[in-house]
Amino acid sequence: MTTANVTPETCLITGGAGFIGSHLTGRLLAQGHKVIIVDDLSTGRASNLRSVIDHENLDYIEGTVEDDDLVAEVVDRASRVYHLAAAVGVALIAKQPIQTIERNIYPTQLILDRLGERAKRGDKVPCFIASTSEVYGKNPKETWCEEDDLVFGSTTKPRWSYGVSKAIDEFLALAFFKETGLPAVVGRFFNVVGPRQTGAYGMVLPRFVDAAIKGEPLVVHDDGAQIRCFAHVDDVIGAVMTLVETPHAAGRVYNIGSDKPISILELAQLVVERVNPKAKIEFQSYRDAYDDSFEDIRRRVPDLTRIRETINYAPSKDLDAIIDAVAEAMRESTSN
Repeated sequence: MTTANVTPETCLITGGAGFIGSHLTGRLLAQGHKVIIVDDLSTGRASNLRSVIDHENLDYIEGTVEDDDLVAEVVDRASRVYHLAAAVGVALIAKQPIQTIERNIYPTQLILDRLGERAKRGDKVPCFIASTSEVYGKNPKETWCEEDDLVFGSTTKPRWSYGVSKAIDEFLALAFFKETGLPAVVGRFFNVVGPRQTGAYGMVLPRFVDAAIKGEPLVVHDDGAQIRCFAHVDDVIGAVMTLVETPHAAGRVYNIGSDKPISILELAQLVVERVNPKAKIEFQSYRDAYDDSFEDIRRRVPDLTRIRETINYAPSKDLDAIIDAVAEAMRESTSN
């Protein structure tokens, strides 16, 4: 059923079988839109789409957005584009920096090139380019706003390849807005969490919850004093959809997430409290978790002023509710 006052669109989601993409798919279909998904399942999972895979308005394509012919075909069909496909997770980035760079930059260029051609003909398709808080690098500020400098570490530290490659994506999107008028919006995600997220690529909250459910130790890297903020995926995709539908949001960068900080050790303690009080917490060095070249960011807190002023954004779910939702989903998936 089409939601009142919503004009049905044909929405392309790259990475639509991923954690965020699958939630976005469900929301768009529920509003009556047609959805085209392209996902190579390198980090996404077809099971994430189980509840909608047979939907009459879903066209699911198992393929890669590094295929220029496929990109041309699906982009030309779309009236909205959400480019979420990317290399994900600190663990994957540390192990495969070449793949990180190639998968983050080349597909974005293909998509923007095709959209730019349409924009030059007057066919301006709103699009969202997913970026990350990693682009701020080691900026020492207490909170990060969108106009702050990007401070990356040495090229000998592979983890910075992710932030640098996503920064290039941002430069590309903003350049296409400037040169062709393409209504592109860039969103920098800050620790998006929720059901369907896996800890396989280093995501800390699902890793903690999974360990607690299994009665295994929650492994905290380093001293656990790293500061992060966690936002529920439902709040984040709501922001993404609203930004794309807001004309004056185009051509700008937005932090998207929560601005309520918590240390990783405090997060582990909260997961133990809410999921399994008998679970233990252990510590592991970065060297043992990754390798000698790994370099972490001690504090990552967004300034959400811009997105609040633009679309009146306010996260609706607190961390207790998020942990409970993740734990419930994991228990259900284990029992099925």
